[in-house]
Amino acid sequence: MTPSHLALALVINLIWGFNFIASKYGVGHFPPVFFTALRFIFIVIVLLPWLKPIKGKMTEMLLIAGVIGIIHYSLMFTGLALSNDVSSVALAAQTNIPLATIFAVIFLGERIGWRRILALVIAFGGVVLIGFDPIVFNNLGSLAFVLAGALAFAVGTILIRRAGQINVFSMNAWIAVVAAPGLFILSAEFESGHVEALQAAGWLPWAAVAFSAVGASVIGHSGAYFLWQRYPVNLVSTLLLLTPIFGVIFGVIFWGDQLTWRLVVGGMATLAGVAIITVRTKQS
Repeated sequence: MTPSHLALALVINLIWGFNFIASKYGVGHFPPVFFTALRFIFIVIVLLPWLKPIKGKMTEMLLIAGVIGIIHYSLMFTGLALSNDVSSVALAAQTNIPLATIFAVIFLGERIGWRRILALVIAFGGVVLIGFDPIVFNNLGSLAFVLAGALAFAVGTILIRRAGQINVFSMNAWIAVVAAPGLFILSAEFESGHVEALQAAGWLPWAAVAFSAVGASVIGHSGAYFLWQRYPVNLVSTLLLLTPIFGVIFGVIFWGDQLTWRLVVGGMATLAGVAIITVRTKQS
């Protein structure tokens, strides 16, 4: 990998890692599902030129948009809003990879060897250890939402694999245009304080929305897709495992997270399991 592309991978990790902080701040001001809907409005505006029918794949695209755009993001950001810290969310969110591996075996007929089975046990064991951390244990509802969001993303991953190659800008655009109205409806039904949040919002809450939309989705996902087109997927995916590491670092620096031994050991176990699954999946 060229130095410039390594630098791009580092930038993506930094953006995605800091997005946990930006989003945590955003859901602290706006209701979490409402924040997610606002995020997708920004994405629609930026990616409007790519909002074109995807020939022969619109049914799959709408299903992907519903699962990832509405279910995954509403659960993930609700979990982030409920959490007392950022670090546990950044680490627990990585369970989408072992979950996707299990679903690939069940629904796609993929086969896994003993190394990946062991990696699954290690990854989920790490999450269990994180759950017993005193910081997390006092609010297991947050962890439950994050894990449910990771489960939804894993389902979305299987749907994306079945759909085949789709332009990343078009995919992001359709996810946003389908998710935004659905999320606004969910927010109106289950959340309150929308008008007050909008009236009280200064530049920082809006900056959090914009960073989450443009930084994490438009720049981050497009940059990752650019690298996946040019290098082995296992190489790029392994490099992008720096994201939760940066998420934890930023959580300590900007959010005052405390790193207990359970969070450190559990996080290392989860990431180790995810790394093994990522590498072994692409070698098999």
